[in-house]
Amino acid sequence: MLSTAIVVATTLVCISLILNLWRLFIGPSRPDRILALDTMYINSIALILLFGISSGTTLYFEAALLIAMLGFVSTAAMCKYILRGDLIE
Repeated sequence: MLSTAIVVATTLVCISLILNLWRLFIGPSRPDRILALDTMYINSIALILLFGISSGTTLYFEAALLIAMLGFVSTAAMCKYILRGDLIE
């Protein structure tokens, strides 16, 4: 039962990643593209966690935590760049 749920969840997250990729390329404005990129970080974390659950190892959970931290910092940096034009004041 768990393996079926993991396969279904992985399929849905992959569909979500494809739709986010479409929004990243087609997005009408820069904030839409940044939001799509941030959502892609979240979906990639979900895929890594699903793979970690299916393989039964804890190494993937640490990788997901690292990607979450990098995703937050990069999203904040891109938003600051859009608002002010500089990353460093």
